[in-house]
Amino acid sequence: MQTTAAAVTMVRDDPFFLRAWLRHYGGTLGRENCYIVNHGHGAEVAALAEGCNVIGIPGDPHPNFDMKRWRLLNGIVGGLRSYYDHVIVGDVDELVVVDPETGVSLLEYLRNTPIRRVLTPLGLEVIHRIELEPESIGDHILGPRRHVRLAPHYSKPCILSLGTKIARGGHFTQASKLNTPDELYLLHLKYCDFPNYVATMNQRNAVTDAVGVGVKDAAIGRHWFAEARGEDRAVFEAFAELEMQEGFDLAWARKRMHRSWKPRGETGFWQFDRPDYGLQYVLPERFVGLI
Repeated sequence: MQTTAAAVTMVRDDPFFLRAWLRHYGGTLGRENCYIVNHGHGAEVAALAEGCNVIGIPGDPHPNFDMKRWRLLNGIVGGLRSYYDHVIVGDVDELVVVDPETGVSLLEYLRNTPIRRVLTPLGLEVIHRIELEPESIGDHILGPRRHVRLAPHYSKPCILSLGTKIARGGHFTQASKLNTPDELYLLHLKYCDFPNYVATMNQRNAVTDAVGVGVKDAAIGRHWFAEARGEDRAVFEAFAELEMQEGFDLAWARKRMHRSWKPRGETGFWQFDRPDYGLQYVLPERFVGLI
């Protein structure tokens, strides 16, 4: 049993994303090194995650959902760090990948990465260009989907081998050193498939309806609320308006992260600027089949 890396997430009734998460992290780290918080004791989650470490918790709607969630995840990550060199933590629709150009797996990469640091992969949103990509997603997402949007908001400090606190949402930590390895990306899958997006948003809107309070009164991501949703097809059609970039050199984006690195007010957390660049890229062929 390897002790190099573990992966941690929390999930509630998201089988599409959980399957991708399990294929990716279960395949490279081993299911015995995957830790899944089953919010609501979902039977389908438990069945899909067979062989993983599943922690069932009550699923009652709560206006402080994100605060409670990250308090728990912080505790789990802190505990697992005593047993693993690196712990990967994040939402079930976020996957850390190593550029296949390196020729190594994520586990092999982390095995050769020094500890006592926090790694922040560059965030890319996998987007479904519905007018160009009619193929349904099967066993893999990358292949049927090749387009990505540069997403600084999802450049998260999500690989930890250092004792530090993670902020709600996973966007910030209290580690003062920024590490952005050129080979690492964090792929955000929310927009990777139009039909699944509609189904997922319907389910999430139902959860926030059950909470019974609005966006301003809840510690839940704004995107979970129906009033912040917009018209689904229009959201995906707008991806065509993103400026297409040649090649796949993103070193400039990492440099800007470092140039804007600073304390986040008096909170004890650190941050970089997260502008909306409005840029899209086509993933190189080497990424096909990676997730």
